[in-house]
Amino acid sequence: MAKRLEGKVALITGASSGIGEATALALAAEGAQVAVVARRADRLQELVKRIHEQDGTAVPVVADVADEKQVQNVVNHVKGKLGRIDILVNNAGLMLLGLIDGANTEDWRRMVDVNIMGLLYTTHSVLPIMKEQKSGHIINISSVAGRTARAGSGVYNVTKWGVVALSEALRQEVYKDHIRVSVIEPGAVATELTEHITDEEAKKKQAEWLQGITPLESEDIANAIVYAVVQPERVNVNEILIRPIEQDR
Repeated sequence: MAKRLEGKVALITGASSGIGEATALALAAEGAQVAVVARRADRLQELVKRIHEQDGTAVPVVADVADEKQVQNVVNHVKGKLGRIDILVNNAGLMLLGLIDGANTEDWRRMVDVNIMGLLYTTHSVLPIMKEQKSGHIINISSVAGRTARAGSGVYNVTKWGVVALSEALRQEVYKDHIRVSVIEPGAVATELTEHITDEEAKKKQAEWLQGITPLESEDIANAIVYAVVQPERVNVNEILIRPIEQDR
């Protein structure tokens, strides 16, 4: 039986763990050739090995999406090696929670650099390829935090609301080129995201809240991404909001 993404090439950022890793495995299982991008070379090599063991095709690319030149080199490398780019999954992101008053402003810069600028750099580099192909699908990973603001996550909210706005503006720009745009908004997911929080009080509160619910698994989000990308070309799934059943906000 033919796989649904046979002949497609997917580029996935933030692929060394969590949602990015699960998405790479899911898209490869559907027949896509996947280029997996992240900063941790060892984790990428392990992921590529798993995909190859399942008879898939994967290419590891070590890069920091917050660096525009590195992103351009990544896209050129993937296009040169795999011939095209059909799916871009802008997954790389940071969730550095904490109150605005007294915050370490370096956390703000890091989030804006990765969550917004990284997404923009990658999208900007891939668009000419997709326009030339007259096809493509850009998947942007936002968050429930892109819909609902709360104290202690204000700057993270800014970045994720920005992803939602960018996605809709982009959709209106590129639909005539037959390029689809989808934004995926997960609620709580069991990933490494919370481990990078530098504000100890915010980290403690997030851990306590997560202990009270059963969070989503990375595979749940990967399945939502697969759903969006395998739709007929006439269908553009613009937005998917997905929460754990026990999540109240």
